Amino acid sequence: MSNPNSFAIKIIGERINPGFKSTKAMFEEKDLASIQALAIRQVESGAIFLNVNLGAQAMTDRPFLIDVIHAIQSVVDVPLSFDVPSVELTRLCLATYDRERTGGALPIVNSITEHRWDAMTLYKQYPFKVMVMASESVVDGVAKNNKTAGDIASTAKRAALRLRDDYGMPLDDIYIDLSVSAIIADTEGLNRATLDAVRLIGGDTELQGLHMTGGLSNIGQQMPAKAADGSDLKHCLENAFLTLAVPYGFDTVLGTPWRGYAPLPEDHYVLKAYRNFLEQSGSNALRAVRKFYKA
Repeated sequence: MSNPNSFAIKIIGERINPGFKSTKAMFEEKDLASIQALAIRQVESGAIFLNVNLGAQAMTDRPFLIDVIHAIQSVVDVPLSFDVPSVELTRLCLATYDRERTGGALPIVNSITEHRWDAMTLYKQYPFKVMVMASESVVDGVAKNNKTAGDIASTAKRAALRLRDDYGMPLDDIYIDLSVSAIIADTEGLNRATLDAVRLIGGDTELQGLHMTGGLSNIGQQMPAKAADGSDLKHCLENAFLTLAVPYGFDTVLGTPWRGYAPLPEDHYVLKAYRNFLEQSGSNALRAVRKFYKA
């Protein structure tokens, strides 16, 4: 099957996740055949990794977590990304993972932050790639959310160089996770900060070779289905973000592979509205949101 993604980005398939009602039902019924079919569909649609997230069920049913990993790896040969809530479960996933099945490719541990670094204790025994959340940092021993481009970029750089220098991890094995906020409530310029951080990270010569990634599903949360011009508003917003971010090195999406991602033309209604939104803050940002769906 041909890859529907015409954009120069890689896809980490996100669908093995209880946040999707159909997948949650598969987990509840322990329907491994349907989980396998979902894995195959994502790979055939272009995913080069598959994220595995069982939510709270991973904590209460570890044998099922093992069964899911075995079942997926029995039908696809792409590497996996493990999103589990504890270092003990991360160890279980890494120990279960079959590198031979993937031709030696390493899995991704999704994710670490400056204040949740304990998964790195497993790196020597079970080598892996890592997803680093740049939206969270530690200042004077206190965890905080980053809200400026400078804070996001400096957190990303600190973590990446620590992984490189202290653990010998190649920059190519590091994925910086940049949070993409819902525009419906973004009165603090968080979308603008994320895009500015992409530019800062992408332009840093010390960080050449690492990857920038993020989930885009939040950006159109609680927005109408259609834009004022009749286009698919949520999907166009995802592509608007990518149109601005990909040229600066944002190269991987945690998303649904068959949605397809493509740059928007400069005169596209949603891209123009998104550019206008990025220039606003406070109540002006909320007024700018209305322009997406009210002509």
